[in-house]
Amino acid sequence: MRRGAYRILVPIASVFALACPAPAVEPGVTYRGSDGPGKGRHIVLISGDEEYRSEEALPQLGKILARRHGFACTVLFAINPRTGEIDPVVPDNIPGLEALRTADLMIIATRFRDLPDPQMKHIVDYVESGRPIIGLRTATHAFRIARGKTYERYSFDSRQEGWVGGFGRRILGETWITHHGQHGKQSTRGIIAPGMKDHPIVRGCQDIWGPTDVYAVRLPLPDDSKALVLGQVLEGMKPTDKPVSGEPNDPMMPVAWIRTYKGDGGKPGRVFTTTMGAATDLQSEGLRRLLVNAAYWCVGLEQKIPPKADVAIVGKYEPSPFGFGGHRKGVKPSDHRLE
Repeated sequence: MRRGAYRILVPIASVFALACPAPAVEPGVTYRGSDGPGKGRHIVLISGDEEYRSEEALPQLGKILARRHGFACTVLFAINPRTGEIDPVVPDNIPGLEALRTADLMIIATRFRDLPDPQMKHIVDYVESGRPIIGLRTATHAFRIARGKTYERYSFDSRQEGWVGGFGRRILGETWITHHGQHGKQSTRGIIAPGMKDHPIVRGCQDIWGPTDVYAVRLPLPDDSKALVLGQVLEGMKPTDKPVSGEPNDPMMPVAWIRTYKGDGGKPGRVFTTTMGAATDLQSEGLRRLLVNAAYWCVGLEQKIPPKADVAIVGKYEPSPFGFGGHRKGVKPSDHRLE
């Protein structure tokens, strides 16, 4: 009887195992805020680009904001639905965006995403609420949404009235134009814009540099935008390289600016945009401080920005070089937890 029961139970167990889905993979990682000026504020950081390793940059930025400044931070990723692994090449899946419902600040560093409507709606609801936004690097072209879809107005190439240039132009202040410096050959030194040295966002930011090149933007910036940092094109890929002479630096392009936008209810939201922000750029202490200061300013805590904010790296940080096809394989959101 025991042998017969075994023959029956084994197939049943096999069917049951096949019918039960695999354990759900956490869509992101959350860092609890320590004591600090940001305590009680929630920041959601959204990665998802194929080139500049936002899936590495944003966990580190979230750790700094949480551990050094008290903000609770949730970092989300482009996820391969079959494996549960972080895969920035997947353009249509960033689970966990419902975290935006309780967010005080959204930091976005996506590129050409075409998310399904239920995911995209969380971003749209956040934007329409008029809450603050920080856009990094490819966020100027955060979305490439197929024609006819519900939120196609958010696409970087939108031609809809009132939304020409999509989310980038309408909300951040610019969409994708072109490279201004030579990509992969000329790096960027950040120069504080004239008249802005006393702005709280640039406080303590004496040395801003990144190996990514300067992006082109249309000049002048819209009337409601103010350039904070200009991008000096350097001859090479080291911070000690000389500036390029001639046209690329005359005039210099803004690489960081501020503005406000209005949500559907007319509530003005603060915006900070920088075309810097690759994972390798975050090795610059000056750039990390610029981003941390911007988070304070966006949520209305500019009076609490210290003279020189603590932006020391948290844990190990060895960012991958930017480039297509260069993301680390086999990484899951849980691998970015703080011990």
